[in-house]
Amino acid sequence: MHWYPLVFKPIIKERIWGGTKLRDILHKTIVSDISGESWEISTVPGDVSVVANGALEGTDLNAVVALDPEAVLGKKVVAQFGDQFPLLFKFLDAREDLSIQVHPNDALAKERHNSFGKTEMWYVMQADPGAQLIVGFKEDSNVEAYQTALAQHQVVDLLAKHSVQKGEVFFLETGTVHAIGAGTLIAEIQQTSDITYRIYDFDRRDAQGNLRELHTELALDAINYQHTESKKAYAQNTNVSNVMVDCPYFTTSFIPLTDTASVHCTHDSFTVLMVMEGDCALLYGDKKMEVTKGTTILLPAALGTVQLKGNAELLEITIS
Repeated sequence: MHWYPLVFKPIIKERIWGGTKLRDILHKTIVSDISGESWEISTVPGDVSVVANGALEGTDLNAVVALDPEAVLGKKVVAQFGDQFPLLFKFLDAREDLSIQVHPNDALAKERHNSFGKTEMWYVMQADPGAQLIVGFKEDSNVEAYQTALAQHQVVDLLAKHSVQKGEVFFLETGTVHAIGAGTLIAEIQQTSDITYRIYDFDRRDAQGNLRELHTELALDAINYQHTESKKAYAQNTNVSNVMVDCPYFTTSFIPLTDTASVHCTHDSFTVLMVMEGDCALLYGDKKMEVTKGTTILLPAALGTVQLKGNAELLEITIS
């Protein structure tokens, strides 16, 4: 197989809190004005990404991996995760506030759902004036204080609100209570999991007048009640990779491209590039591929070195 950079057909998800930024800013094809998520690379059952370019066009990601797991995923990834693609990549447009939620860790998710947990990170691509994110507790708390606040519909008062702007990064370990606020466009990198416990939804009702389902009891022993510093500072040296988040599940770096840069695909892990701003060319072997803002690209582990050329801002994600 002559491996090449893979792009997938976005899986667009309508959400009651969604809007039109996926189309207006990221140029995704959407069919409604409540388009909340674009799943860029996924192997969540029922939502497996399909290749949109090249010789493998029309092939789903699981079938691509099955062709040669080590060539696609990398030797280290296969040793750790088998032939399962271990990450999920999304763009999210929050026209309204999302519910307050929490994700269980691996052990709890395995026990209850036979699933991975969901460690994730957010990169703020765009934020309207006054936009906020909720991430963690303002100060150390406990289950009793949390339950009292929840019963009184005052749980928001315990939580840390962050006014945000473009380029800010938040790393959410499992157990971190969080909510994406209205007016934000987010790039999200996470473990392959769709397990979410919704703990508060601002008492909103759907079109039929029903409250959304909450998972209050399930969340109790999934929550980390201690204050955590989730916002991450990072360097922005041009034309090189600047590490933002390094955890057992993924390493994400920032590449501010003003000329040329190299991405070295080792045989240990695949690499994913997400274009946050601008456009650039990917040069591999004697071939060239143009990519623009909002494009997500999977570089198979066997691809080798890829040169980037142009003016762009990219996230580079691998497993180290």
